Amino acid sequence: MKNKYPLEGIKVANFSWIGVGPMTMRYLAHWGATVVRVESHLRLDNARVFLPFKDGIPGINRSGMYAAINNSVLGITINMNKPTGLGIAWRLIKWADVVAESFTPGTMKKWGLDYESVKKVKPEIIYFSTTQNGQTGPLSSVAGFGIQGMAVAGFTNISGWPDHDPAPTQGAYTDYISPRFAAAAILAALDRRRRTGKGQHIDQAQFETGIQFLAPMIMDYTVNGRVMTRNGNRIPSAAPHGVYPCKGDDRWCAICIASDRDWLAFRVTAGNPTWTGDSKFSTLAGRKQNEDELDSLVAGWTAEYTAEQVEAMMQAAGIAAGVVESNKDLYQDAHLKEQGFFRPLQHSELGPISIQGPHFTLSKSPDHQFAPPCMGEHNEYVFKEVLGMSEDDISDAFADGGITTDADLPEIRAAF
Repeated sequence: MKNKYPLEGIKVANFSWIGVGPMTMRYLAHWGATVVRVESHLRLDNARVFLPFKDGIPGINRSGMYAAINNSVLGITINMNKPTGLGIAWRLIKWADVVAESFTPGTMKKWGLDYESVKKVKPEIIYFSTTQNGQTGPLSSVAGFGIQGMAVAGFTNISGWPDHDPAPTQGAYTDYISPRFAAAAILAALDRRRRTGKGQHIDQAQFETGIQFLAPMIMDYTVNGRVMTRNGNRIPSAAPHGVYPCKGDDRWCAICIASDRDWLAFRVTAGNPTWTGDSKFSTLAGRKQNEDELDSLVAGWTAEYTAEQVEAMMQAAGIAAGVVESNKDLYQDAHLKEQGFFRPLQHSELGPISIQGPHFTLSKSPDHQFAPPCMGEHNEYVFKEVLGMSEDDISDAFADGGITTDADLPEIRAAF
């Protein structure tokens, strides 16, 4: 009998936290892997206290950020600084096919849970480590978050306008690049193990995976000696190319004229206003040379219409264009609704919530999405049913503090 889900039967012990690790494991969970998310009340995952909170009420189970990143996994809470907590961690590792961690290099080794220690017990393990700068090298011990990764990888320097300071992109950009590479690497490792029986250590440096998205700019420098600088929304190969104001409060539409054919189509769609016939705009070189004036004229035209009207007119003419959507727009987007992108899930504390679905669909296999866990929500199930712990084992771990049950977080309460 074939498995219902593509990754059904794959077991994951996820010791990672905050962004990249949990997002990577979410991919595996969506396609049927059983992912056990390890947390501790004594050192809370930062994502649990990131805004927004459901109904504006703060709480460790109420973060929309955490819910989006950690849905479809089982949640347990242990303290690996206690012998019984460390014992549970080892039980979980022996059960797992994949171990994931995102601590500063050396942290897992302090607990005796590093790859070299684990592979002695389970040589077929696939052990995934993701950190800012990787496990080795002069910067390996430097901890960091995605906003630092975005800066050192070069994104911040090229984001913004030429007459302004560097402007970081919204969110920790490298955090959203890295999981794509990581998931592919883990799947490749699983395939290799299926064929050879051998495990391996996957060492991801988020800094390096982020740089992959700047490959053309790096090539331009190595071949032509050009250093890319901040240039707002403009690119060398198109004009007009930008985000233009439309009717309404803070409404905009992005337009890309990528060829002279596009420019002719724009002229016709715009009703051939006099300025579009000016010879200085007839070629890309001319439009680039007079781009400030051109952008101002295009903005004057788009301001007469709603963003949706501009989008429809441009797309009907074969021109790349799109409304700059707010989160409200996205949630109400007709295409996303048709695709079933937002999923209604029933959360233990929050009740019904909407979560983004998997980022792709498989024609012959369903996904396996369910609500994110409250802190320690699946302790009893995982300890008893997954790891086979006895009542005495569990009681001893509670008494020892190896299983955490409560968080004293005065500094977090004070922040809200």
